[in-house]
Amino acid sequence: MRYTECRLEALTEAMLLADLDQNTVDFVPNFDNSQKEPSLLPARLPTILLNGSSGIAVGMATNIPPHNLGELVDVLCALIYNPNATLQELLEYMPGPDFPTGGLIMGNLG
Repeated sequence: MRYTECRLEALTEAMLLADLDQNTVDFVPNFDNSQKEPSLLPARLPTILLNGSSGIAVGMATNIPPHNLGELVDVLCALIYNPNATLQELLEYMPGPDFPTGGLIMGNLG
């Protein structure tokens, strides 16, 4: 519930919560079974690619760099028009991450 009850900016609310009332996701009981909460948020944009993520957990780690919003939208539009687009076709729209503080990509294999 902490996600749906927090005060969000209008853009964030439109991006994450806009379609909750249209049965777009399953609702599950909360921790004490007193209310229902969405099992996930129906984001209109893959925020994990937009914002990036970095962290560790038990037996796993992630380090996803942020990507440019315009390029991400271009890739999503390309996928809407061609769901079977290849990686090479998508890389024409989004060639790589967008490091806000600068960065170098060393190699492109693996």
